[in-house]
Amino acid sequence: MGISRDSVHKRRKTGGKRPIVRKKRKFELGRPSANTKMGPKRIRTVRTMGGNTKFRALRLDTGNFSWASEGVTRKTRILDVVYNASNNELVRTKTLVKNAVIQVDSTPFRQWYEAHYGVTAGRKKRMGEEKKEEISQSTHVKRKIAARKEDSKIGQLLDDQFSTGRLYACIASRPGQSGRCDGYILEGKELEFYLKKMKMKKSK
Repeated sequence: MGISRDSVHKRRKTGGKRPIVRKKRKFELGRPSANTKMGPKRIRTVRTMGGNTKFRALRLDTGNFSWASEGVTRKTRILDVVYNASNNELVRTKTLVKNAVIQVDSTPFRQWYEAHYGVTAGRKKRMGEEKKEEISQSTHVKRKIAARKEDSKIGQLLDDQFSTGRLYACIASRPGQSGRCDGYILEGKELEFYLKKMKMKKSK
């Protein structure tokens, strides 16, 4: 039997059984879940009602992630799935679904931050680290970067993540429907909330 999304088989509010007066209909169909995994990009198209198309992502390894407080979006690698509020099994199997908390590569964001503010993100510098050669810049550019430095404060939790090279992010798109894994970098109260949840899960 196929997957059906009908309500004909449901009981009444009072608990009484309804008589089944018709068979299943095409417009009530459901499809198997995509269960998008991490890996080299693999997308299949699905023909849907009205001749429209869904993009079923079977495997994805990159996505566009937004750093909301800085107003910056960069394409970056997906490294790991670390938390899912609905089901721990989706964490164990590394399944990419909407609202899953994942870890992404911080390099594109760190490079932008350093170029924009002239300050290193992840301030815990290694001992004996060699100083980088200064890039020749015009006085106008130097003044512009110096003016930005006042606004270059990021949260301590986010700053610590830059030193590890991994940032926590949340998936905002639906990989099984749109074929994309896009989202936003976690920061502030939301980041605190998810770190607390992950810590509780580990302690169990």
